[in-house]
Formats: sequence, structure tokens, C-alpha cells
Amino acid sequence: MATEIPTVKLASGYDMPIVGFGIWKVPNEAAADQVYNAIRLGYRHIDGAWDYTNSAEAGKGVRRAIEEGIVKREEMFITSKLWNNYHAREHALEMARLENEAWGLGYLDLFLIHFPISLEFIPFDKIRFPCFWSDKEQTQVTPLVKVPISETWKALEELVQTRENPSGFVRSIGISNFDPQLISDLLSYAKIHPSVLQIEHHPYLTQQDLVALAHENNIAVTGYSTFGPQSFLEMDNATAKAAKPLFENDVVKSIAQKHGKSPGQVLLRWCTQRNIIVIPKSNSVERLKQNLECCSFDLDEDEIKQISALNLNLRFNNPNTLGRPIRIFS
Repeated sequence: MATEIPTVKLASGYDMPIVGFGIWKVPNEAAADQVYNAIRLGYRHIDGAWDYTNSAEAGKGVRRAIEEGIVKREEMFITSKLWNNYHAREHALEMARLENEAWGLGYLDLFLIHFPISLEFIPFDKIRFPCFWSDKEQTQVTPLVKVPISETWKALEELVQTRENPSGFVRSIGISNFDPQLISDLLSYAKIHPSVLQIEHHPYLTQQDLVALAHENNIAVTGYSTFGPQSFLEMDNATAKAAKPLFENDVVKSIAQKHGKSPGQVLLRWCTQRNIIVIPKSNSVERLKQNLECCSFDLDEDEIKQISALNLNLRFNNPNTLGRPIRIFS
């Protein structure tokens, strides 16, 4: 029997499972099977993005689960994201259409602006690596372009399915990697309220004021990289390699031992108990089960405070260190 996963009610009115399966860095050749197996274990929320380049494969895994009667489409929650090169209205609309077709599920439950950074347009059949910040050799940097977030947000609003816009194929829209100033600006003109803010969030980077601002404005928060440096070690991230793994932190370990849980479960529960959605990834079936069961116990208030006190304002996902310097407009 699938684990019962709590949900968060979004501003759009839809329910979003508080624990999801993130497919960042899941190899294309493994994505279909990993997503299918995650659904079999009980996951109903899959977090993807155009940038991850594995949407078609992930969608195949979801469709297989639907075809086998494991789950219905309406029981799944699919998140994707608009990449930086496609912030101009016409490009945003086209990229969203292509991404929806790649998943092959009829609609997307949530579509986010991935970064508040607008880069020069790259034709859809010419993907650059890594992450389109630069070419593969990292010798050519993709320039910034002058596309305001207001234009991009209005394009996302055009995608939302409403009574007035029955042809829309997105149920909820939101933002990722935005700071308080940008959120306040967005709220001043948004006709459709952002449902979700996705941010890097772990005990070394708690971003408490940002989380509070979002919640106060009825914006649900998804935290990625809940395990801190763990997600960035395979990327040869110097900051991550220099940081002590959270799984080995004495505070986290002692709390895990007290509850008879793994350090990973404690880190996830620290988030979900504070109403923050989590999207961990794992190649281990046992770890996947543990992650899904992170809401099966409660931390006390003092334990939550102890973990929060580990904050170092230490950020691992920083565009300035992703193989490219930020350039002025071309």
C-alpha cells in the first residue's frame, strides 16, 4: 500500500504533495525506470525542468505507471521549469508547449521560472552544455539579454487553464531562485498569484526571512538540495567539497539516533514539519522509501531550533560559479 503523503494547498486551489521525487541529474537512460519505480513506491510528485533534458524519458515512466493502473493522471503532480534562454514571451510560450509535449501527459501541474536571469535565445534544436550557461568547453559565455521578469510572468499567465482560457495546459505557475525584492515586485503586477517558490534550502542555508515572506503571501515553498553539499559533490563544486556533510553533523546524527531514523529523514522532516515541500533524489530503493516516510514522525520544537541554528548562509547553487561569470548585456 502506498505511503500517505501530506499535501499543501496552493494559491491556485490545487493540492501539491509535500514530498516529491526530483529528477535533476537523473541520467536520461535511467529516468523512465527511476520515475516508474518511484511511483510504484508511492511518489505522486515529480519535479523536473527543461534544463534537466530528461522530461520525455520521465514522462514515459509516468505513462507506464498510468497504463498499468498503478496511478491515475489526476493523482500525479508534475512540475517543470522555464529555462533562462526562453524568457521572451514568444520563446516562453514555445518552450512550454514543447515541454508539455515531451512529458506527454496532457498538462503540467506546475510551471516555474527557473532563474530570474534572462540569457540570449538559443534555438530549441541547439542545446548547449552545461546548463546553457556556456558551450561545452566553457570558452563561450551566453550573454544576458534585456527581458524583464514582468514579460516572462505575463507569458506564464497565458499558459494557465482557466474558464476564460480553456486551451491552457498549465494548472499552477510559480518562481524559482527569486529573492524578496523580486517577489515583492512580481506581486505588484501579477494577475495570477504565484503558487510556489522553489529555493535552495538546507540547514546551512535556511533563508528564514525569504521563507516567511513567501508563506505570508500564500506562496508555498519547495526546498531543493535538502541534504546540503551532498547534491553538489558529483559536480566537483569546491564549496560543497569544503563543507562538512550534513549526514555527519553531530546535531543531525544525535537527533536521528534519538528517533531511530536516518539523518536524511531528519533533514527532510525538518523541512516538511515547517511546511516546506521537499524533492529528494536517490538511486537506492531503500533510501527512496525512507525519504517518502519522512512525515511518519515529529521533531520537537527544540530539535527544529537546533537544526536551524546550523545556518551558515552557505549557498552551493550560485550562477556566478556555474562555469560562467555574469556578463553585462550584449
